[in-house]
Amino acid sequence: MEAGLTLLGENRVQEAESKIGALPGARWHLIGPLQSNKARRAIELFEVVESVDSVGLARRLDRLAGELGRTPLGIYLQVNVDRDANKSGFTSEDLDRELGELAGLPNLSLLGLMTVGRLVADPELARPTFARLRDLSGRLRQTHAGLGAGLSMGMSGDYAMAVEEGATLIRVGRALFGAR
Repeated sequence: MEAGLTLLGENRVQEAESKIGALPGARWHLIGPLQSNKARRAIELFEVVESVDSVGLARRLDRLAGELGRTPLGIYLQVNVDRDANKSGFTSEDLDRELGELAGLPNLSLLGLMTVGRLVADPELARPTFARLRDLSGRLRQTHAGLGAGLSMGMSGDYAMAVEEGATLIRVGRALFGAR
């Protein structure tokens, strides 16, 4: 915060509570996976949820945001552009089919798309993942005006590739704070 970084992310809802209280004035994004049973607390704590990986979770967030008066709640749709069995998120095809419904949820603002790059030793090998998300975003925004242009992609090891491919948000916790 003293260095001017006021937009912060946290992977876990339960870990965020003490950190948010200790850093008044910071803006917080949930960047890790969100279980439905923690959705209400996530809405209370975070300005944006960057890891919406299903229509069911989006519907739940929409309903709870309305109940809590936190509208519109900013979200990023997590896309598994590589079809990696170890990652969650919409496939490109699922998003094509379901984006109309997602854009119609009245209490959510679709700020953009999010992906996790390939976990590889050479960051350059993550570039195709980021390029595919950028291309998918451009294509989807041509037919769905409700989808924002945000691209949350890139972490400490590969953020340079992500920025070169159009990232608007990066997640560099390990670079700033070290490994967990």
